[in-house]
Amino acid sequence: MTHLVDERSGRTYPFDALRWRADDGAPLQVGGVPGIGRDDIDTAERSLWRYRAALPFGIEAPVSLGEGRTPLLARRWGGGEVFFKPEWFGPTGSFKDRGSTVMISALARLGVAEVIEDSSGNGGASVAAYCAAAGIRARILAPEGTSPAKVLQARAYGAEVELVPGGRDATAAEAVRRAATVPYAGHNWHPLFLQGTKTLAYELWEDLGFAAPDCVVTVAGAGSTVLGLDAGFGELLAAGHIDRRPRILAAQPANCAPIHASFAAGADGPVPTGFAPTIAEGTAIREPVRLPEVLRAVRRSGGDMAAIGEDGIRAAVVRLAALGLYAEPTSATAAAAVDVFRARGAIRPGETTAVLLTGTGLKAAPVLAGVFGGGA
Repeated sequence: MTHLVDERSGRTYPFDALRWRADDGAPLQVGGVPGIGRDDIDTAERSLWRYRAALPFGIEAPVSLGEGRTPLLARRWGGGEVFFKPEWFGPTGSFKDRGSTVMISALARLGVAEVIEDSSGNGGASVAAYCAAAGIRARILAPEGTSPAKVLQARAYGAEVELVPGGRDATAAEAVRRAATVPYAGHNWHPLFLQGTKTLAYELWEDLGFAAPDCVVTVAGAGSTVLGLDAGFGELLAAGHIDRRPRILAAQPANCAPIHASFAAGADGPVPTGFAPTIAEGTAIREPVRLPEVLRAVRRSGGDMAAIGEDGIRAAVVRLAALGLYAEPTSATAAAAVDVFRARGAIRPGETTAVLLTGTGLKAAPVLAGVFGGGA
């Protein structure tokens, strides 16, 4: 049966869309969800809800804005071909729409009237949009240095946006404190958000003719794409629809790479590491709440991690734009990592490699003005 599980203690809880963490404060994931096959896909549905049979609850009328079904573009990158998946075709311009549609649909089904969310930008804008579509009041807490374009977008949807002094982790702590009295729709905490991001795995599988890629390159801040890929491909493997997990190759900016530091040290939890500002603001998370789970997912897939310097991120932004792909620095970090992984042999010649581009450059106009020159 579908349930919630704390993988750290092994404790399980009945499935409840309002529960976002374990009694001891640990993050939760959804368990007991069977994988689906091609015959279970609702091919008449042109959104990620075509995979609703793989989701842990039945909703006849989800809160949907047409998210998912993003393109898969074959392009030359460096010494070989990769498949770029530009997730900015989501309704709010980032992959976060996958998680938001599932999470907010479940909360709306329960009649929730108000939620609180914390975000460095894209997540808050996405939750705000889906709350607007559902008629739910949204209060978004964001770090004081968040991109003005992302703040504007959330406010445009009618959300109340409050800028919190300090960085991303201070904002998360304040949201958790307030979640004692308001339903929490935190995209880094809520287990149903990951049920939305796992549709990336199902979609790549369908895009590639119902075959798994050899590897998937993604950027990791809190790690929701890593955990979504792990969950989705894990379900497909358990159901016998693929014969191996794709290797998950995750990149972080070198200036804020706590997960990479732990991976490189062979650790299962946080290790001491330094931090500095990064243009990849969407990944500037010093204390990812699911760090141990992200490490397990990468290792379980036989994957690898890389830390990318600021110059490498900027160069990838420019290279992507030359291909017609206008990516924000956060998502360009994944493209930059392709060269690193190839040099290490983590990506091998002739392999099918998918690269997730998580957000549009339109979200980061002031930063990209500094990359390309000229005014914002």
